[in-house]
Amino acid sequence: MSREQLVVERARKAFRTGNTKPLEYRIQQLKSLLRFISERRKDIADAVKRDLGKSEHGTELFETMGLEGEIRLAIGKLAEWAAPRPVEKTPITLLDEVYIKPEPLGVVLIIGAWNYPWAVTLQPLVGAIAAGNAAIIKPSEVSSHSAKLMEDLLPQYLDKELYPVVTGGVTETQELLKQRFDHIFYTGSSTVGKLVMEAAARHLTPVTLELGGKSPCYIDKNCDITVACRRITWGKFVNCGQTCIAPDYILCEPSIQSRVVEEIKKNIKEFYTDDPKTFEDYGRIINQRHLKRIMALMEGSTVAVGGDSDESQCYIAPTVLTGVTGTSKVMREEIFGPLLPIITVNSVDEAICFINEREKPLVVYVFTNDNKLIKRMIAETSSGALLANDCLVHFTVNTLPFGGVGNSGMGCYRGRHSFDQLSHLRSCLIKKLKMEVVNNMRYPPHTARKMGWARFFLVKQVNMCRLRRMALLTLFTAIAAIAVQRFLRRG
Repeated sequence: MSREQLVVERARKAFRTGNTKPLEYRIQQLKSLLRFISERRKDIADAVKRDLGKSEHGTELFETMGLEGEIRLAIGKLAEWAAPRPVEKTPITLLDEVYIKPEPLGVVLIIGAWNYPWAVTLQPLVGAIAAGNAAIIKPSEVSSHSAKLMEDLLPQYLDKELYPVVTGGVTETQELLKQRFDHIFYTGSSTVGKLVMEAAARHLTPVTLELGGKSPCYIDKNCDITVACRRITWGKFVNCGQTCIAPDYILCEPSIQSRVVEEIKKNIKEFYTDDPKTFEDYGRIINQRHLKRIMALMEGSTVAVGGDSDESQCYIAPTVLTGVTGTSKVMREEIFGPLLPIITVNSVDEAICFINEREKPLVVYVFTNDNKLIKRMIAETSSGALLANDCLVHFTVNTLPFGGVGNSGMGCYRGRHSFDQLSHLRSCLIKKLKMEVVNNMRYPPHTARKMGWARFFLVKQVNMCRLRRMALLTLFTAIAAIAVQRFLRRG
């Protein structure tokens, strides 16, 4: 029996004890996870610095701060999320209990990504714990320092049988995927996502795939280009462009292209100084293999800003590319690095057509003052999310579901969406062995008249709120009628 199989078997055995069912236990584990982040904040920042060259401030902003908010939300809302959810009834079930009861799925596999090694690995874990599951945590081996820290320290805070950390590379991940899970949550590339889904299919295991893709960014020529380019520059080059929801390319009309280039160049200087290589808050590419891949994407395009690199430091400068077409090398795959191509289009129609001819992206960005244009983008394109006049910030709203569609993923998470995604929403109907005269209506009918009654009792939905309002209105009407009659009698 392999190490991975033993870990899964232990987690399943621990889950079957029922320890995760009480909400008090889940809250205690969530509080321990919160304590881990608080007490080990410096260790986490150091690991991320070694993996991605990210500053302590950057780790706080993009990794731990959001995690703390997610955990606190789950602790505060868990009783509400886990409570039975009443639903509308049919006339035949009017006197019955009819509700949805969230229950744990079982053992969940969480496969994290390297670009935000803590946020994208532990945020799904928050949902798994809140929903009452056991979870196998597989951090990315690419962000090796974060993975090792997670393996060493997390078992000191969480139940190590229910929430074990498994490290390793492709071989270990493949061995994990041979095991049967009740849900698999994967964050990463579409290519690997297909392999995860294929492995899950052998056990009919449901999956959540948080992938990526080439998220377009359309700039309307009539908008405030200065503000638009400032926000795009921030969204693109944070974490050295290694963000799944970063703007992948710009679409704009030829008349504003030079202005866009100049504004982005000005913002790069403001954000990262004249020499981003020496600036603390500008990170590094995760490794030399990815650096070589990104640099190769520039072939055939014109470097308008930046373009320099240092392989020994895994450094690529913030770079803007022009002379790019839909068939350019940089447009053949998700960039996942600090390259920002600009493609010129002659109209909004052409921009929408360009977007729709490609795989569905994780996000569509649009910068405009025209609300009709925003509504049109929503109506005529498809993506995991649409964000107008800013970048990335929709991920901070935990009431919004975060996820892709089509090639950019399936399923969603954040806040209650994480809880629901990693729960089984069980249908419950509790009847009593009484009122058989009503139940007769659902038995095989012998007359057309009985069929009509059956259709009414079995098919018609009853809106209980409306029913209560009607009952109250009837009661008030009756009381008013009695009062009027008494008044008239006295008169």
